[in-house]
Amino acid sequence: MGNIFDYLTWRDIKFENIGFNQIDSLILSRFSYLPFDGLMEKGEKITINECFERYEIVGVRGNILMENDVKLFSCLAKSKRFGNLFISDYVNKINKEESVQFSGITVFLPDKTMAVCFRGTDATFVGWKEDLNMSFSDSVPSQIDAVKYLEYVYKKYRRKIRVIGHSKGGNLAIYSSVFCNKKIQKKIIGIYNFDGPGFMEKIINSKEYDQVLDRINIYIPQSSIIGRMLKNKGKQTIIKSTEKGIMQHDLYSWQILGDKFIESKLTDSSEFIDKTLTQWLQKVTPEQRKNFIDTVFDILEATGAKTFFELNQNKFTAAKAMISKYQSLDNESKKYVNRALNMFLVSGKENFNFRKKIIHLEKR
Repeated sequence: MGNIFDYLTWRDIKFENIGFNQIDSLILSRFSYLPFDGLMEKGEKITINECFERYEIVGVRGNILMENDVKLFSCLAKSKRFGNLFISDYVNKINKEESVQFSGITVFLPDKTMAVCFRGTDATFVGWKEDLNMSFSDSVPSQIDAVKYLEYVYKKYRRKIRVIGHSKGGNLAIYSSVFCNKKIQKKIIGIYNFDGPGFMEKIINSKEYDQVLDRINIYIPQSSIIGRMLKNKGKQTIIKSTEKGIMQHDLYSWQILGDKFIESKLTDSSEFIDKTLTQWLQKVTPEQRKNFIDTVFDILEATGAKTFFELNQNKFTAAKAMISKYQSLDNESKKYVNRALNMFLVSGKENFNFRKKIIHLEKR
């Protein structure tokens, strides 16, 4: 068994010799998280190797979200398989007022296709709030941006497309493919969602979704939480991870053998979280979800931090600021927070008791 670094060592072979596969799409989904800010001019086309050389000179211009990201950048730049691939059209947009965090980059493959890669949620409060806004809205700003980006790069390059993303990026990969121009939609040869959240029922059950259903590939770890939020449809693969719980969202922990994922089965904990979240969403109206999310992020922003990294660096000060902010809330806002949390806890308790009953019946 191994992870993507073992794969990169084992398969250091050019795409011209051995074509694109599911592990390559996983790697590109993580590649989109790298801090390309300031490393390429608008519309400029450079290789991954050239981009890394610039990175080594100018240093970090954006956030490195995971320690392994720097290692991945270096490995890709030095590899025969990825180093000479051209990249272009990097976009990174963060707007607190509009609650939008969107980033995309395009990778050009030797088979005359291109991979449109959408970044998942970063560490900003803006990014996470936008994710949670999906629980009450049919669309969020980054989804609209993803459609525009996909249509823009197709019209510019006129190549067949693979659409790829991890976490929210996976959601954007599906959404943009579903709602892009129908002529462009026909040029999509694969859609890859790695543990990304799903959609409201209205989207899942739409005719537009069904038109790309045969090209949607969904990959989640065996204890997935993020990837089981809301509803997803498509060919699903469950992957073995070496981490536990929410940490399985880290795709560096996903297990690979050769050019295939090591498959697994969903754990009881994943089923428990899925049922609890589903029941909670059924009990809480879209308006109540919105008020709850807005209030929670008002409390977080009262700390003065903009990212969870900053929040973690000053835990004690942040805790005092959040308590003070909560205490200053009007009674209506407190009611939304308390009611939503109480309903979630009740749903969790109901599922826990149901699970205990099933285990008892199985033993009899």
